[in-house]
Amino acid sequence: MAASPSTVANIMLAIFEKKTTQIDIYRPLRNFIAFHYSEREAQNLEDDLQTVKELRSDIERHSDPSLTTRRDLLQSYYRALCLVETRFPISPDKDHINSISFLWYDAFKPKLKATQQNIHLEKAAVLFNLGAVYSQIGLSYDRNTVDGRRQASHAFIAAAGAFAYLRDNASIKASIGSSTTLDVSVECAGMLERLMLAQAQECVFENTIAKGSTPGVCAKISRQVGVYYEEALAALNVAPLSQHFDKSWICHVQLKAALFYAEACYRYSLELHEKEEIAEEIARLRSGVNALVNTKKYSKGAAQQLLDAISKLEANLKRNLERAVKENDRVYLMRVPSPDSLPPLTAFSLVKPMAMNEVLDASREKMFASLVPDNSAKALSRYTEMVDDIIRTQAEKLQQASELTRVKLKEMDLPDSILALEGNFTLPTDLKEDVEAVQISGGPAGLEAELQQLKDLRRVNQELLVQAEELLQKEAREDSQFRSQFGTRWTRPQSSTLTKNLQDRLNRFAGNLKQASESDGRIERSVREHSALMSILDRRPIESALPTLARPIMSLDANEDAVLGALKQSLRQLETLGAQRAGLEDMLKEMKRKDDILPKLMTSTGSYEDLFKKEISKYDHICEEIAQNIEAQEHLLLQIQAQNDNFSAIFNLEDYKVSREKCYKQIEAAIAKYREIKDNINEGLKFYVTLQDAITNVKQQCSDFVMTRNIQCREMIEDVQRQMAGLSFQDAKTNGAYNNNYPSVGHQAPRSSSQQTNPRPQASYYQPPEHPPMAGYGPPPPPYGSTHQLPPPYHIPHASSSQYLPPQPQQQPPASNEYGQPAYPGWRGPYYNAHAQQPGSVPRPPYTIPAPYPPHQSGYYKQQ
Repeated sequence: MAASPSTVANIMLAIFEKKTTQIDIYRPLRNFIAFHYSEREAQNLEDDLQTVKELRSDIERHSDPSLTTRRDLLQSYYRALCLVETRFPISPDKDHINSISFLWYDAFKPKLKATQQNIHLEKAAVLFNLGAVYSQIGLSYDRNTVDGRRQASHAFIAAAGAFAYLRDNASIKASIGSSTTLDVSVECAGMLERLMLAQAQECVFENTIAKGSTPGVCAKISRQVGVYYEEALAALNVAPLSQHFDKSWICHVQLKAALFYAEACYRYSLELHEKEEIAEEIARLRSGVNALVNTKKYSKGAAQQLLDAISKLEANLKRNLERAVKENDRVYLMRVPSPDSLPPLTAFSLVKPMAMNEVLDASREKMFASLVPDNSAKALSRYTEMVDDIIRTQAEKLQQASELTRVKLKEMDLPDSILALEGNFTLPTDLKEDVEAVQISGGPAGLEAELQQLKDLRRVNQELLVQAEELLQKEAREDSQFRSQFGTRWTRPQSSTLTKNLQDRLNRFAGNLKQASESDGRIERSVREHSALMSILDRRPIESALPTLARPIMSLDANEDAVLGALKQSLRQLETLGAQRAGLEDMLKEMKRKDDILPKLMTSTGSYEDLFKKEISKYDHICEEIAQNIEAQEHLLLQIQAQNDNFSAIFNLEDYKVSREKCYKQIEAAIAKYREIKDNINEGLKFYVTLQDAITNVKQQCSDFVMTRNIQCREMIEDVQRQMAGLSFQDAKTNGAYNNNYPSVGHQAPRSSSQQTNPRPQASYYQPPEHPPMAGYGPPPPPYGSTHQLPPPYHIPHASSSQYLPPQPQQQPPASNEYGQPAYPGWRGPYYNAHAQQPGSVPRPPYTIPAPYPPHQSGYYKQQ
C-alpha cells in the first residue's frame, strides 16, 4: 500500500510521488527560438531557458528533502510549463518540437509507465506530485495537538485542491493517446480528492472532540467524515480503479467509512439520551453496532491501530445500547423503530478543496514574456474589441440618460423657475453672451460719443474741402488781376479753363458730404427714437431687468414650502444620479486601462471563449449599476414632473413664463437695433476717413496747380516787362542767362529776335487728371494702407524742355467695393480709388476707425 502510517491511533494515508526519467528540455526550446525568432532572441532568453532546465532537473533528482521546498518547486515548475505550453508547440509534428518525450511511472503500480511527446502528461504528473506532497505534509504534523491537527487539516485541504485541479484541467488531456497511466485519470484524481477531504474533516472532528463540543455538533461533523470516505470507497470499488489499487487501500477506506458512521450514531445517541428519546437512541446505537460488525468481515490486512479504534467504539456502543434498552423496558416502554426506517443522519462539512487558481496562475510570471505567438495576439485583439464594445455601449447609455435629463428639465423650466423664485435670475446662455458683447463695446450709452466722432470727422472733411476751394479761388483772383493789368499781353489761359475738372470734383465731394450729413441725421434720429428700447442693455447686471417670480399673495393650505422643498430634494437626487453616472463612466475607462489579459492568454490552455467569458464578466457589475442608475432616473423624472406641475399651479408659473419671454424678446430687439445702429455708425466712420483721404489728395493737386501757375506767372511778368521796355537781343541773352538760374517753364535755348517780339505760345498748361463724373455717394475709397502711389498731378519740365508738357491723365483703376455695398446711396466718386497721401500733403487727422461691431454688418447707410 502506497501509504505512510501515522503515530496516532487513527491512521491516515499519504500519497507517494510519481517517478520520471531525465530529459533535455533546454536544447530543443533554444533551437526553436533561434529558428522561429532569432539567435539574438535566444540569447536574450537564455536565463529563462536555464531556469526551466534547472526546475526540470530538480524534479528528477529530489535534491532537497524538505517537503515545503519540494512543494514550492512543483508549483514553480507547473507555472513554467504553462508558459512553455503557449509558446512552444511540443508534439510529434515535424514543424513542432518533436525531440522531447516525457516519461512518467504510475504512483500505485511503479512497473507501469507512460510516454508522450506533448506537455499534457508532464503537467498532469506535476499536479499529481503536488497533491502527493501536500498529503505528506499533512501526515507529517503531530495530530496529538490542536495546532498539529489544524495544520494537518489545511495540508489535506490543499492536497484535495491539487487533485481537484488535476481532475478538472489536466487529466482528460493527459489520458488522450495510447500511452497513459491510471493514477492521473479523472476517476483516480476524483477519488484522491475525496480521500484528502475525508482526512481533513477527520482532523476537524478530532479538534471538535478536544474542544468539548456538544454531541449533536460532533455527530454532524463525524457523519461528514464518513460521507467523504464512502465516496472514496465507491470510486475504489468500480472500474477502472477496482483492479488498480491494493486490497489494503479498499479495506482501510471501508473501515474508516464504517468507523465514522458508527461514531456519528454514537454521538447522536448521546444527544437523544439527553432529550429522553430512548426509542430512537436504541435504534441509532443498533445501527452503529451493525455497521461495525459488518465491516469487520473485511478487515483482513487493515492496520492494527484502526482495528483497535473500531473495537473500542463498538464496546462503547454496546454498553450504551444495553443501558438504553433496560431504561426503556423499565421506564419508557417505547416501541423501538427499525434502523432502516430512520432518517439519514445530518452531515455538516467544514472543509472544501483549496482553490489552486491563484497558486498556479502563471499570468504574473515574466518568463518568455517577449515571445507572443500570433494566435495570442489575435485573441487579445478580439478581446479588446469586445471590451471596447461594452465601453461604447455603456457610455452611450450614460450620455443618453444625461441628455434626457437635460431635455426634460428644460421642458419643465427647471431649475430656472426655482432660482427665479429665490432671486437668482438667469438669461439663456446665447442671449447673455450677446448682452455682454454689447456692454463690452460701450452699450447704448456709448453711442453718443460715436455720433460726436461722426460729427468731428464730417467737420474735418468740410474744412479740407473749403481749404482746397480757397486755393483755387485765390489763384483765379490773382490771374484776373494780372490779365486786367497787362491786357492782351497776358496770353496764358484763364484759370477757370484749367481748374474745371478740379472744381467739379470738389463740387461732387461737397454733394457727398451733404448726403452723408443727411445719413448722419437719420442715425441720430434712430438713436433718439430707440433710446428707450435700448436702455435695457445698460442695466447691470442685465438679470435685474427680468421679471420676478413671487409667492402667491393668498394660500388656502399654506403648503408652498413643502411643495418647493420636495421639488428641490428631487432635483438634488437627480443631480446625485448624474454624478454617479460620471463616476461609473470613469470607472469603466479605468477598468479598461488596467485590463491586460495578455499574460492570461499566454498561459491559457483551454478555450479562449471560456477565458473571454470569465474576463468580460468583471464588467457585469458596472453594467448592472448603470442600468440601475438609468432606471432610478426614469422613476425620479416622473416624480419631478408631478411635483413641478404642482409647483407651477401654486406659484402661477405660466404667467411668469409669459412675462419673462416678453422680456427676452425686448432684450433681443434692443440688441438687434443696437447692432444696426452700431454698424451704421461704423460704416459712416469708414466713409468719412476714406473720403478724407480723397479730399486731401485733391487738395494736394490744387496746391501743386497753384504753385505751377505762380512760377508761370513770374516768368510771364518778366517777358511782358522786357517787351514793354524794348530790350535788345543782348539784354535778352543776359536776362536769359539770369533766368536759367530758376526752374523756368518752357525754355530750351536763347530766343531768336523773332521770338523776342512775339508772346511765347502757351501750347500746354497744367491739365489735371480727368476723372469720371460722380454724383452722390458711390463705393467707398480704398482703406488705409493702400499701396498705390499717384504720380504728381502736374509736371514741371526741366530747362531743356522746349515747351510746357501737360501732365498725362492718370489711368484710374476700376472702382472697387471694399465694403460690400456703397456706404451712402448714389456715391460713385473716383476717390474710392484715391491713392496714398503724397509726401508733403496735409497730415491725416487723428481719427481712427473703430472695428465693426462683431459679427454683424449693417446696411443702414446702404438702405437710406
